[in-house]
Amino acid sequence: MAESKVAIYGAIGANVAIAATKFVVAGITGSSAMLSEGIHSAVDTFNGVLLLVGIRLSQRPATPEHPFGHGKELYFWSLIVAVLIFGLGGGVSFYEGIQHIRKPEPMRDPTWNYVVLALAFVFEGTSFLIALRQFRVQARGVPFWRALGQSKDPTTYTVLAEDSAALIGLAVAALGIYLSHRFGMPELDGAASVVIGLLLAGVAVLLIGQARGLLIGEGIRPETARAIRSLAMEQPSVSDVGHVLSMYIGPDEVLAIIDVNFKEGTATGEAADAITAIEGQVRARFPMIRRLFIEASEAPVETVAPA
Repeated sequence: MAESKVAIYGAIGANVAIAATKFVVAGITGSSAMLSEGIHSAVDTFNGVLLLVGIRLSQRPATPEHPFGHGKELYFWSLIVAVLIFGLGGGVSFYEGIQHIRKPEPMRDPTWNYVVLALAFVFEGTSFLIALRQFRVQARGVPFWRALGQSKDPTTYTVLAEDSAALIGLAVAALGIYLSHRFGMPELDGAASVVIGLLLAGVAVLLIGQARGLLIGEGIRPETARAIRSLAMEQPSVSDVGHVLSMYIGPDEVLAIIDVNFKEGTATGEAADAITAIEGQVRARFPMIRRLFIEASEAPVETVAPA
C-alpha cells in the first residue's frame, strides 16, 4: 500500500496545480476544451482523495461483524471513483462540448492555452511515470499487460488509467484549439470537448467493470487453481482434489477453500500431516492466499491403539 500511496500523492499534487491553471486560462480564452480539461483535472484530484480514504478504511482490523477484515472497502471506493469519472468527468465534458457546438463563441488568443497544455503534459507525464514505476515494482517482473490484467490493486491501475486518459485528453484539447483557431471554427473546440468526454466515459466503464468483479467476489485465476490442485495431489495420501473456492478480500489477500479427498484407509495422523504440507506449499508459492482452509470430503480413519 505504501507504493500505491506514492502514486496517488503524485497524481493529487499534479492535478491540483493543473486544474487551477486550466480554469483560469479557460476563463481568459473562452476555450471549451480547456474548460473540459479543467473539470477533468478537478475530478481526478477529488478521486485521488477518495482512493486515500479507501486505503485508510481498508486497513482497519477485523471485527466480529467483519471477520475477514475491511479489504473490500478499497474496491467500493474505487467504484465510486469510476462513477465520478463517468458522471462528472465524462458527462460534464460531453455536455459542455455540445453546448459549445450549438452556441459557438470565437476563441480569443490561444497562446495561453498552449502554454498551459504544455505544462500540464509535463505534470501529468511525471505523475504517470511515478504510477508506472510503482506498478512495475508491484508486478515483480511480470510483463506489463499481463500484470495489468492480473492486478487486484485498484489504486495503482486507477491512477494509471486516469493519467493515460489525461495525456490523451491533452493532445485532443491541443488539436481542437489549434484547428478551431486555424480555421476560425469554434465548433471544433467544442468537438474536442465531446471527444474528451467520451474518452473519460470509456475509461470509467473499464474501471467500473473491474471494481464490479472484485466487489461481487472475484476469485483466483483458473491456472492458479490448477496449480493448487497439483500441489495437493503430490501428497501420497490424497486421492483427488475437488473444487478450489476462492475470493479476493483485499488487493493482496485471498480467501481459499480446498476440497481434498483422502485415500481409503488413510489414518488421521497421516491426513493431518498431508494437510499441513499442502498449506505450507500453497502459502509459499502463492503468498497472497492469506486465509486457507482445507476440507476433507472423505474423513480419514481413526487409528486405535492396540489393547
